[in-house]
Amino acid sequence: MSTVEAAGSGAVADLPMDAEAMDAEVVGDGRLTRGGVAWSLFEGARNPYVILITIYIFMPYVAGVMVGDPVKGQEIISQWSQYAGWAVMATAPLLGASIDQLGPRKRWLALIVVLMTPMMAALWWARPDGSGLSVTGVMLLTTAIGLLFAFSEVLHNSLLVRAAGLSGAHKASGLALALGNFTSVVALAFTAWAFALPGKVDWAFVPKAPLLGLDPAAHEPERVVALLAAAIFLFGALPLFFFTPDAPKTGTPTLTAFRNGAVQLVRMVATVRRHKDAAVYLVSRMFYVDGMNAILIYAGLYAIGVMKWGALEMLLYGIVLSILAVLGGFVGRWLDAGLGPKGAVRVEIFMSLLGIVAMLGMAPDRILYAWTYDAAAHAPMWGGPVFRTLPEWIFILIGFSNAVFITAQYASSRTMLTRITPPDQTGAFFGVYALSGVATGWLGPMMVNWGTKLTRSQQGGFATVTILLALGLVGLMFVRGGGRRLTS
Repeated sequence: MSTVEAAGSGAVADLPMDAEAMDAEVVGDGRLTRGGVAWSLFEGARNPYVILITIYIFMPYVAGVMVGDPVKGQEIISQWSQYAGWAVMATAPLLGASIDQLGPRKRWLALIVVLMTPMMAALWWARPDGSGLSVTGVMLLTTAIGLLFAFSEVLHNSLLVRAAGLSGAHKASGLALALGNFTSVVALAFTAWAFALPGKVDWAFVPKAPLLGLDPAAHEPERVVALLAAAIFLFGALPLFFFTPDAPKTGTPTLTAFRNGAVQLVRMVATVRRHKDAAVYLVSRMFYVDGMNAILIYAGLYAIGVMKWGALEMLLYGIVLSILAVLGGFVGRWLDAGLGPKGAVRVEIFMSLLGIVAMLGMAPDRILYAWTYDAAAHAPMWGGPVFRTLPEWIFILIGFSNAVFITAQYASSRTMLTRITPPDQTGAFFGVYALSGVATGWLGPMMVNWGTKLTRSQQGGFATVTILLALGLVGLMFVRGGGRRLTS
């Protein structure tokens, strides 16, 4: 399950249908070419970093073990995420608006891969006793990786049409999302089988001891995901450089390209401001998307602190949610058809809001605020090594609901914009749509940080996310259009 939408910051470079983009080479015949597959593989190789490091394994380890206090850990991580969001806000939109004039992108992507890969691998030295990387060192590295990750999105997305053609772009985009989920699930499953389950279960297909002699006492099974994410990214990125067509040279100097991009950015925003419904929708979306992204990003930190889960539970939790999140695409399509995209987005926001409210009422000895649960007085739900109590099962079901409706929202939100904007200005509107997704990426982390600091609890930090979702839901009340009919 990825926290990143299919059309990222660089989508502004994909959507305008100028003369260059309409030539035969770029239009294509709808078949997914080798270049399109290579483009998709790049995203499939990049997304495991989000799953392994940011959400389920490494950052929860940092909070629970290196910091030693999940509440303080959530506060620190959300604060640094806020810094990363500010850096992305200040740079990525300008890069997205300037990219068509910068010319070839693969050389820039190659530089990013060269920088990100050793940074990812270096997280292996985040030892629990602080003898390697300190917590501050880890935060500096992950902040730099996050900024480069955003740049890679911009550059990578801007090559979509050239990689797959206009008529094949949707196939490459869908394949990229599928590969992102697939590689993440495989990485999580391999980590569980090779490093986390050995010594915990007596199953014939599981090794007796962690492979490579990894030491659970030194939390090496949690730290090894840094090396795994780096290797997947490095080798999965290579096909793009061999097979995906690059943009041609433009002859525009780099500084001139960025100056022109700033002008283009202002023009795009001015275009949107002339259309009230689209402008209100885009502002509303910034709130609810930041809230939903916060749910995904901090779900792992919340689970280790509140539910007291360890590395094995987090691995299996990530596997289950990554697989089931695929249903979100089908749910979004079904809701779009039955309720129209605006109705679909409303349902998806409401269900996410309901999910986080339910999550706040969960604990190992409590179900939905009021129902106390004594594990010693109840038989285990099953005989496995993890998830043996009813609160854990309900917590997983809540996570499943969140994953499905948050994934569905990404699809419905894009459809919603097409229903309330003039067809001849689609490029400008989708440009601002994509850029706004990174411009306010700091808002969710900031709210979680403030809530955690004020209440000194993870629940208080997570509760602030409901404000963002509620603001987005209320904002949609003032948007006309977006029903089942194509015209409003």
